[in-house]
Amino acid sequence: MKVRAVPKALAEVAVAATSRQQPGSLAVVMDLSLQKLAIAFIVFALLPCALQAAVLPEERSDAMYHRYEGGGMVIDGPSVLVRKNFADKVSVAANYYVDNVSSASIDVVTIKGASKYSEKRKEKSGDITYIEDDIVFNVGITDSSENDYDARSYRFDMNHTFFGDMTTVNAGFSLGDDEITSSEDDSLFETMNRRQYRIGVAQVLTKNILLNFNYESVIDEGYLQNPYRKILVTTLDKPPEGQHPPAPGLYTREPERYPNTRNSDALSLKLAYHLPWDGAFKTRLGYFTDSWGIDAYSVQFDYSHKLSDNLALDFRLRHYQQGDADFYANLFYNDTVTQNFAARDKELSEYSSQSVGVGASYETELNGFFDRFRLNLQYDYMYFDYDNFREVTPETEGLNGVDNEPLYSFDAYTLRLFFTIFY
Repeated sequence: MKVRAVPKALAEVAVAATSRQQPGSLAVVMDLSLQKLAIAFIVFALLPCALQAAVLPEERSDAMYHRYEGGGMVIDGPSVLVRKNFADKVSVAANYYVDNVSSASIDVVTIKGASKYSEKRKEKSGDITYIEDDIVFNVGITDSSENDYDARSYRFDMNHTFFGDMTTVNAGFSLGDDEITSSEDDSLFETMNRRQYRIGVAQVLTKNILLNFNYESVIDEGYLQNPYRKILVTTLDKPPEGQHPPAPGLYTREPERYPNTRNSDALSLKLAYHLPWDGAFKTRLGYFTDSWGIDAYSVQFDYSHKLSDNLALDFRLRHYQQGDADFYANLFYNDTVTQNFAARDKELSEYSSQSVGVGASYETELNGFFDRFRLNLQYDYMYFDYDNFREVTPETEGLNGVDNEPLYSFDAYTLRLFFTIFY
């Protein structure tokens, strides 16, 4: 766990069949009652897949290598997925995913100086899919572990096509239970519970246009902070708005203090248009709000082009903008440190990110036991720019003085290489 949370924007960019998150996700919660869930059922949304009569997923085996590097962090590892169908009614899938983490992120440097840590996270998951007429049911379980964080989640999803396969409604629910410990405090043992509700409807507007609107609500309860992250505190009083304190002064570091609940709503609107040539254009608008005071939005554009029967390319652009949490601050002054909640997680600060991505997919038929194979390579470059999170290091702290350090920014990339065999 440590203080290595991958930015939520990365979680949204690194989309893959074997992706884990989070986070955070890119992550993301507001209380959802049964009444809100019922209302959400009438909202039209587009599924991420093409609309068609209910069929089982294809039998296949996937191998993936993923890598993230940026902000002093390197996360990489393999993932393997195997799916098998039975009697044209049941599909069973199993997935194994590994994260090898090496980090000297800005959080680690601020709290511990130049120290660096390494750890490994392992995740196992399984799913069973069942079809009855035009209704698809799926149940699954995911279990992940690392040296100081164990998580288990259960999920149930269903989708139903009707109106001549022109409309698909999907709904789902997930329940998660996490256990948090600390490598620095043997007495620490905390828990966190998560309930996630999701609903969507997919609509074919014309033979070339698909429309999608999805809604998700998550409720987190329990120990929601990171046991390693600290806030920065100074004995100085907060200066007038727009002014910085005088250069003299030192920081002390104290544990963060988070609320024990977090609720959020997330909405997305997607539009896909198949062009007159062998290409497709997709756009996605996203909005997020939570009970901690964060509001965020994202805009993404994708273009896919088929060069031949075997080769396809895709390109994507994305912008993400977020406001900060009510209890976030880069620095807590003598007259503000006594507030009930206090956090210095940069993912709760005000920031923006931009990303550009490219990908290529090659597929060909095979003779014999295997039907075909597919090779897919995806690369994304990202830039993160923080508006009220400062780069506090031993060097900047002594050179610039309290709360005068440069604002933090960094770039990063993700790489994902898939190899899939269909049988």
